Amino acid sequence: MGFDPRVDLGRGLVLPNPIGTASGTFGYGFEAEEMGSLIGLGAVYTKGTTLHPRQGNSPPRISETRAGMLNSIGLQNPGVDVVATAYARRWLDWRVPVVVNVAGADQDEYVRVCERLSGAAGVAGLELNISCPNISHGLDFGTDPGRAAQLVAAVRRVTELPLLVKLTPNVTDITEVGRAVQDAGADAVSAVNTYVGMKISLPERRPVLRGLGLAGLSGPAIKPLALATVGRLRRSLLIPIVGIGGIASSRDALEFMVAGADAIQIGTANFYRPGIAVEVARECLEFAAGEGLAGWGDLRQLEPVDSSRS
Repeated sequence: MGFDPRVDLGRGLVLPNPIGTASGTFGYGFEAEEMGSLIGLGAVYTKGTTLHPRQGNSPPRISETRAGMLNSIGLQNPGVDVVATAYARRWLDWRVPVVVNVAGADQDEYVRVCERLSGAAGVAGLELNISCPNISHGLDFGTDPGRAAQLVAAVRRVTELPLLVKLTPNVTDITEVGRAVQDAGADAVSAVNTYVGMKISLPERRPVLRGLGLAGLSGPAIKPLALATVGRLRRSLLIPIVGIGGIASSRDALEFMVAGADAIQIGTANFYRPGIAVEVARECLEFAAGEGLAGWGDLRQLEPVDSSRS
């Protein structure tokens, strides 16, 4: 048998390859479509989508840091009605699956957004964002295993779409949250979202970014932390893991798969190299061919999951 590049994230969501683009760094994919940067991608994970349109936080809301980036966008988006109609119709013509990232202020909003999207042709799956650090209540579900499980169970009742849950690293034990959402019906988890950070303007004696003053740290600075977290989750979960955090090369992506990720999302690197995800996908496929792999799971050398803890 030859190499099979596909990745099964559960409930029929099969990606042509593991490399996708992280929510909030690729819009809804339309700019990339115009540039021809969709061909070769494994998946597009969209901007966070809420029930009603959001303007987001006031600028400035992005700032560079050493080896990373802080963002406090605040979930600017056009609202679910636009996404479920105008946007979803365009995705129907794409060969790359589109997973819509969903956010909400409370459980009812998450449920209503997911219910609206579940009937939209062109939506391949849903990614529950319970880990946004730059809006009020953005971490309420992600830091509480019980509430996270209740949310997933409530969403599961209104949709048969594949359901991913995007986890926050800003928690004492991420594996507790991971097991909770797994047991409640999640098909996969995405790990990790940004770390809470801050940048100070010394002349102004205040945070550089407005909004809450806090922001999400991403980029190469968080890669070692994200790798370790993926490894911990792999030892605790039975469901697929989508690895995220400072991935900017095929080597980075392959290292995440060794650590236990089944698929990959590239985030911050999209801002300075818009075609990087396609490039990484191609190079990973070339690596697999050169190594004679049968599947991406051949990369994994870590100890197997402890199923008794599932």
